[in-house]
Amino acid sequence: MQSERDEDRLASLAVVLPLALTGFVVAAGCWTLFAVAGVHLRADLGLSSLQFGVLLAMPMAVSAILAIPAGLAAQRYGAREVMLLCLCGLAVCMGILLLTNTYAGYLIAAAGLGLAGGFYGAGLQFVISHCQTRRLGLVLGVFGSGVTGAGFNYYLVPLFHEAFSWQGVPLAYLITLLLVIALLIMLTDATGEEDESRERSVREILGVIRQGRNLPLCLYFGVVAGSFFALALWLPDFLSGQFGLTLDSGARLAQWFVIPGAVAQVAGGGLSDHFGSARVATRALAGCLVALVVLSYPPMTLFITGVEEELIVEFALPVSLESGLVVVLGVAMGTAMGSLQRMVILANRQEASLFAGVLLVSACAIAFVLPVAFGGLNQWLGVRTAVFMILFLLLSGSLLLFSRHARREERNMLLHPGI
Repeated sequence: MQSERDEDRLASLAVVLPLALTGFVVAAGCWTLFAVAGVHLRADLGLSSLQFGVLLAMPMAVSAILAIPAGLAAQRYGAREVMLLCLCGLAVCMGILLLTNTYAGYLIAAAGLGLAGGFYGAGLQFVISHCQTRRLGLVLGVFGSGVTGAGFNYYLVPLFHEAFSWQGVPLAYLITLLLVIALLIMLTDATGEEDESRERSVREILGVIRQGRNLPLCLYFGVVAGSFFALALWLPDFLSGQFGLTLDSGARLAQWFVIPGAVAQVAGGGLSDHFGSARVATRALAGCLVALVVLSYPPMTLFITGVEEELIVEFALPVSLESGLVVVLGVAMGTAMGSLQRMVILANRQEASLFAGVLLVSACAIAFVLPVAFGGLNQWLGVRTAVFMILFLLLSGSLLLFSRHARREERNMLLHPGI
């Protein structure tokens, strides 16, 4: 009987996971559309660095606001229904982008793109309900790898911009969204998804979040994932300005951060299933810091007073080395995200949609603040690599605190093995 149930669950997972993954790929592409299109808008509308940063951060801000309500709605009314609602909202946003030509209009559309965050929370609940515990890390990693959709913009926007106009991308996304909505309606049903439990107060919800070490783990995930999203949004502009490339060339280079990093979540979740989330997350964060130390150094010229003449030493990372370090950074951050996500969801499987929302709130809060900070710091300090300095400080603090929590938990298990 148990083996039959396992086979049924595996068969349903084979249908549900590809659908949810496809939806998240498209939603993530919409979510980060302005990472590349915003660079063209910056030139067309003459935006300042601060205005550009606000445009990039707007989808993240709305995602942070919607994340927990979307998770609770998925738990009460069904994940499938919330997923469909978010996809329909994204389709409306694509329509707005086809019609508007003002900064205010683009801000409204950017805010609507935050519905992609609601899809993440509901989709995670949708997938987990069909998954066995022993495959949890791998399945979460596969679903999380849908962030690769953000990398499609680095191909699509330059391609459409050269052939027609970047506004062709919203039209392509609109058609794809309608197709995904149709597939989700035809191939899935709402049976068995609803949770008819009573409505909980804000105090009860906060109590669940604060249990054990849930809140610190969610914050660690938020710092890593928020830094990943913020850097994915900022890299096209950074690379094109740092190396004097065209905007389209900078966008194509930036996809080597997003796509390997998104796929690395699968490795992070799978490795955590075998070796433990804490061990994988610690080593991945250490890898992030190594890459960030090198990337933080700006191009510089040293004037050294010699015995007979003044020596001039120039230091600047070549494009090839900087691109390689960006790939390493993306893979390390993706691995850390996969392991931390597994750690949180495994400890709170019955509240998966709620904690998916909490994870998203923490990530989007960081991803909202960082682009604005990047833009303000660039405008004030004038050093582009300062963005990596900020990320180094954030991730090094997270690694220190996370390692301390992990050691404390190991010590408690050794002292109180029965607990």
